[in-house]
Amino acid sequence: MESSQFTAEPSSAAAVERDFSGGDVPGLESSTSATDRAPVTYDVIIAGCGPTGATLAAELRLHDVRVLVLEKETEPVSSVRIVGLHIRSLELMAMRGLLERIREHGRQRPAAGFFAAINKPAPHGLDSTYAYLLGIPQPVLVRLLEEHASWLGARIRRGCEVSDVEQDVDGVTVELSDGERLRTRYLVGCDGGRSTVRKLLGVGFPGEPSRTETLMGEMEVGVPREEIAAKVAEIGETNKRFWLRPFGEAAYSVVVPAAGVSDRAEPPTLEDFKQQLRAIAGTDFGVHSPRWLSRFGDATRLAERYRVGRVLLAGDAAHIHPPTGGQGVNLGVQDAFNLGWKLAAQIRGWAPETLLDTYQTERHPVAEDVLDNTRAQMELHSTEPGPQALRRLLTELMDFDEVNRHLIEKITAIGIRYDFGEGPDLLGRRLPDLAVKHSRLYGLLHRGRGLLLDRTERLTVGDGWSDRVDYLADPTAALDVPCVLLRPDGHVAWIGDDQQDLDDHLSRWFGKPSN
Repeated sequence: MESSQFTAEPSSAAAVERDFSGGDVPGLESSTSATDRAPVTYDVIIAGCGPTGATLAAELRLHDVRVLVLEKETEPVSSVRIVGLHIRSLELMAMRGLLERIREHGRQRPAAGFFAAINKPAPHGLDSTYAYLLGIPQPVLVRLLEEHASWLGARIRRGCEVSDVEQDVDGVTVELSDGERLRTRYLVGCDGGRSTVRKLLGVGFPGEPSRTETLMGEMEVGVPREEIAAKVAEIGETNKRFWLRPFGEAAYSVVVPAAGVSDRAEPPTLEDFKQQLRAIAGTDFGVHSPRWLSRFGDATRLAERYRVGRVLLAGDAAHIHPPTGGQGVNLGVQDAFNLGWKLAAQIRGWAPETLLDTYQTERHPVAEDVLDNTRAQMELHSTEPGPQALRRLLTELMDFDEVNRHLIEKITAIGIRYDFGEGPDLLGRRLPDLAVKHSRLYGLLHRGRGLLLDRTERLTVGDGWSDRVDYLADPTAALDVPCVLLRPDGHVAWIGDDQQDLDDHLSRWFGKPSN
């Protein structure tokens, strides 16, 4: 895929074998001899090449970090599950120049009806240029993100499963299921809800197991569309986990509650679908010729820690929750954007001492909030009288713009505010894609660097940070503050007009000046 707006180049093959001297990692013992370990060959190994792993690989490559992605599956998944990219994820893709390419393969729909499938229109004037949902087949999204990471120089190996992990003060040794041993400075587990990396680390994954299960698949039907639409509308009044939706020329996407909870590793059969359709709708709609069949539960769990020494977790490896509200892929992709530049800074040697720790302090609370709102939504999906009464009450409350706006901003992640200390409300929030001099703001963030947007035309990042932070003087920028310092993920790290105060915050986020 074309990505000409990026400047990072793949590392040379000759550089791949050089060794590293790592910094101290609390709690890790130094090994007795360097000869006891496999040679260091990568800066970062990522386990898992789903949306989170592929995004993280690309973010690291923007900073010339040598990346290997290990994917245990030999072929991309074939099930065409549609995922929705919410506003914040669309903004992040725009920041890296990827959105136009991705949008070609998706379908836009209004940013509304997300919370517990309560059908309310989007609040007026959502503060984003990308105030819509983009539905896209997950295999297509993964392919595009993987192609982008490869173009930037990430190496991706399929059919490689992590079986063991050992770390010390200098790095991590990763053993594969075939006995091959690899060496890396850092390892990131992006290997899903049943993460091998998380289990090998011994990181707790507390929460609740599945109480309900839902069948999902794509298949053909044997009755007229009008009949299906009428029955779905009738049942959908109270059962929000039931639908049949046209998908392509002849197929339907079918979602129906399962009879109970079983092992998710065992796929359902077409007969399972027929039985549940008859039990709930009184007919199986003549379903036949399935293209793919799957099941999902409502298990809700959050890793106790996102980092143990030189090993980190992201995406479903760090958190799982029901798919209601469509937040799962988005949460993982946003983890990757938060972690990528910080881990790159650590590897490039300019990260402030606590920068990498802010990955957990910022993203863990965000995941907690997502788990809570999905728990609430699942209660509102219940057909029991109590939850139905609550649903009717919330439906009334969402007629108030403030309530509707709050819930939409929560689901789409544009309401996130990281705690950067005392300051204006804008501090810690993401900045929308403002019109700036000769461009738009996000077009200036394609390289994954920080940005000082200066309306006073008096400040500077100087030579000390110019290798990490770009500068734009624009007195016409539509801001209510004199200057903002943006992190590579688009969040506002500083607001003000004093050079010394700016220098202090440049050091806080981007390390000591290079001169």
